[in-house]
Amino acid sequence: MTSDTSFNKLRGFFWPIHRHECKKLLPMMLMLFLICFNHSVLRNVKDAVVITAKASGAEVIPFIKVWVLLPMAVLFTLIFTKLSNRFSQEKVFYIVITFYLSFFAIFTFLFYPLRDWLHPHAFADYLTNVLPAGFKGLIAMFRNWTYTLFYVICELWGSIVLNVLFWSFANEITKITEARRFYSMMGVASSIAAILAGIIANLVTDDQSWENTLQTLTLIILGSGSIVMLAFRWMNQNVLTDPSFHEFHETKKQQKKSKKKLSIWESFSYLSNSSYLICIAVLVVAYNLTINMVEIVWKDQLRQLYSSTVEYSRYMNSMTTAVGIIATITAVFMAQLIARFGWTKTALITPVIMLLTSVGFFGFMLFREELSAPVYLLTGTTPLAIAVFFGAAQVCLSKACKFSVFDSTKEMAFIPLGHECKLKGKAAIDGVGSRLGKSGGSFIHQGLLMFFATLSSSAPYVAAILVLVIIGWMVAVRALGIKFAALAGKEGREEIGSSSHLKEETSSRLSPPDPHLQTSNS
Repeated sequence: MTSDTSFNKLRGFFWPIHRHECKKLLPMMLMLFLICFNHSVLRNVKDAVVITAKASGAEVIPFIKVWVLLPMAVLFTLIFTKLSNRFSQEKVFYIVITFYLSFFAIFTFLFYPLRDWLHPHAFADYLTNVLPAGFKGLIAMFRNWTYTLFYVICELWGSIVLNVLFWSFANEITKITEARRFYSMMGVASSIAAILAGIIANLVTDDQSWENTLQTLTLIILGSGSIVMLAFRWMNQNVLTDPSFHEFHETKKQQKKSKKKLSIWESFSYLSNSSYLICIAVLVVAYNLTINMVEIVWKDQLRQLYSSTVEYSRYMNSMTTAVGIIATITAVFMAQLIARFGWTKTALITPVIMLLTSVGFFGFMLFREELSAPVYLLTGTTPLAIAVFFGAAQVCLSKACKFSVFDSTKEMAFIPLGHECKLKGKAAIDGVGSRLGKSGGSFIHQGLLMFFATLSSSAPYVAAILVLVIIGWMVAVRALGIKFAALAGKEGREEIGSSSHLKEETSSRLSPPDPHLQTSNS
């Protein structure tokens, strides 16, 4: 074994990767970079399209996430499970990516030009006149149904392609002894992708025509997605054929022979029987619930400040760049953070920051009138602009933490698990768990909107719920940290075996040495 001290101090900090590891790591970084690039572009485009649509606003988002996104997430997870049972991992990857790219092309070059003909504006106007004001978001969802479908598919790109497809593959071919170093570098790649996504999106934005902007961005997304498939193909032909992966392929063959094909409901049952997977699911649900509840309130104010699609898009692109910069700086220190503080303390960074920033944001929201006068004297800005700024700071720091800390620590937690547990459990957690968190936040917003009519009026109750969710999140992190250390430490070797150890480790309270502090092969 050769420890990280085999690198000189500068290289150990910025590139703690052995030369022979580059063949595996560099294409993985390229794939992650392009997937995250598309994810960042799609996230901003979908918001701009839906929120600035005719007779729409941020109120539409809770309805989309509850009534369309959650059922579609369950359906996609069902389809993914069926595909994974029938086809190889490589074929499933190509099928899913091709579907996404085909849909984006159809929406941009067919649905969007025909939007006025496809959208039922007359009937939607009638519903607006006969239904209470609290149904504005629901009507907007129905009125602009092609935008709603586009929003949902864009959201599921992050869940299915990024979390399930890519990270399942990465977790299978990455050893625990490599994870701390590899995942910190991959975190840097995903953060840089966000920076470039924001810059490039602003550069190609046409002030005169949002349709031209959408077409250009879609062509870029199609190109990126195609390169992802080529990189994945190259890895399967040139990396996984290496003799060092002989044991990996033998294990896959054994798993295929003895594989029990689980339905989606059996997959959920499998998840529910493992306290380890439940803890991971709590982390995913809590993060998405928290960020969703804050973002909807913030986007409502942003929509008031920037009403045009182009202006809104430019602001969101700049936000994406800022998120990427902060995340890149944080990701550079990821390996050192885990080495110094261990998995648990590093994983606690995200909920702690989200708690502090949420308190700051909602504190300003609740006392905006009292603070607006002195702040105006100091800055010369309007109370609305100040509210948007504070919300942007909260969202920016929260997303930066996700790119650099949350994703890396969460994915490390999957590594000690067996193949079946990884594949089925991860599909359920990332494919549905993240949607459940966002839809849960949207459901809460829906209920509050029915009583208070506006998002601003419901802010105090949203803040109280957030505090409780984040506290539960912290408890789950500590519990998972104990289980992770026990499982990985007990199997303290490069390759972790069967997921059968899940049940055995849960009773352990004596934490063995942190596996991420172990030395790695040269």
